[in-house]
Amino acid sequence: MRTSHPRGSSSATGPNRLHRRLTVAGAAVAISALALTGCGNQKGQGNDETGSGSGSDGDVTIALLLPESKTTRYESLDKPNFEKYVAEANPDAKVEYRNANQDASQQQQQFEAAVTEGVDVIVLDPVDASAVASSLAKAEAKQIPVVSYDRFFEGADYYTSFDNKKIGNLQGQALLDGLKAKGVDPKSGPVWMVNGDPKDPNAADFKAGAEETLRSAGVDIAADHDTLDWNPDDARQWVEGQLQGGGQKPIAIYAANDGTAGGVLAATTKAKQDPVVTGQDAEVDGLQNILKGEQYATIYKSIPPQAEFAAKAATALAGGEEPKAATTYKDTPTDFVEAKVVTKDTIKDIVGDQIKASDICKGIEKKLCQDAGIE
Repeated sequence: MRTSHPRGSSSATGPNRLHRRLTVAGAAVAISALALTGCGNQKGQGNDETGSGSGSDGDVTIALLLPESKTTRYESLDKPNFEKYVAEANPDAKVEYRNANQDASQQQQQFEAAVTEGVDVIVLDPVDASAVASSLAKAEAKQIPVVSYDRFFEGADYYTSFDNKKIGNLQGQALLDGLKAKGVDPKSGPVWMVNGDPKDPNAADFKAGAEETLRSAGVDIAADHDTLDWNPDDARQWVEGQLQGGGQKPIAIYAANDGTAGGVLAATTKAKQDPVVTGQDAEVDGLQNILKGEQYATIYKSIPPQAEFAAKAATALAGGEEPKAATTYKDTPTDFVEAKVVTKDTIKDIVGDQIKASDICKGIEKKLCQDAGIE
């Protein structure tokens, strides 16, 4: 795991901000307790259970703002797992969910609506991490803590994700392993990189890690492209254009995730080219492409632990407590989740957690799953 940035005495904006919020929250709790002692519980005569949140009715409300639905994980894994772990941490807590459909302006409106509604905590996976500053200022003014989920942004009270540069390293090594498996010298020809959305800070980390690993092996990265909105069609169109350019064809193409890898494969198949292609996220389409021998590898990221970290942090912050974290990243309390490379030989090892064998094997030759040991 990458070494995190230690808290420095001269750059403790995040921790100090959290301390101010928790101080105010504690003061509010104390004042409320005194008021109730003096006047009695006027809201619900005879009912002493006031709940564990900071809202007027004692309930806790957590806003979960996710960026898009093209990547299947958000709707099928992140949302339900987050809701599950919030319910376990605080059965009285309510999760208000909104998806921005890859629209930064829409997400800003959703964020500011949550602030206006007076939610207790906001958990944000930003469409554009560089555009959240003004919204954060409004949350700060209302003393609403904000959790940075999956994509880091400055000013959050807590952050959970995967070590994204390390994931890039894993992707780069997988590409080298794929070339070795084909008996191809990684220095024998050009490699192209189809990166993620330039607005996504994770994409920059993936790219940096992959480039580091590939360049250290002497690979010639001859061309690269940033895929707008992680759109597979954008990836496909760029690769098609490159293949029509008449230059030397690539021995491998790095794709930042399985969606863009699908776009890459559509272009290379049409052009009757067979470079090594890798991806990320272990989506069903990507796993099927691996079983069919079209894609060499993907990166498996277990979503439930990440959702659990975020849920525990959010409920702690809602209760005026500082979340427990294993490390820090850019002065922000942080928990990272480990990831691993998946190839045809190891797909069977990830079946049963968040991926079902029936989903992987649906619509493809039965023998492909049998040969891979997928039951």
